[in-house]
Amino acid sequence: MANILWQDRKRYFGLPISFTKYSMSEDRLFVERGILNLEQDEVRLYRILDLQLRRSLGQRIFGVGSIIVSSSDKSLGTFEIRNIKNSANVKEMLSVQVEQQREAKRVVGREYMGNDADFDEEHDGEVF
Repeated sequence: MANILWQDRKRYFGLPISFTKYSMSEDRLFVERGILNLEQDEVRLYRILDLQLRRSLGQRIFGVGSIIVSSSDKSLGTFEIRNIKNSANVKEMLSVQVEQQREAKRVVGREYMGNDADFDEEHDGEVF
């Protein structure tokens, strides 16, 4: 099994009384759901494109928050790590691990402003 850097459960009213578990190793993020029938999804960290932290008033009262993860993974796509403790710290740790994995795998994110037609007209289809 992978070396686990972080793990937590989805929480209700600040208490870990859920059957959804989250964990992160050096190169993967895991989401496990269920009690009798278990389902485990994983996404390679270098496939994560964006992270967003959300903390509603109720979440702040109970000391939890949610992280919205946008990935290029086909099975998970965009998903939410819901109601976890220390959500800001976890988001920062996840962000650092994602960048380390992207550098290690030499993955380069290409983000374009505007649509493809504008890009082709300006650069005559050149690839940088």
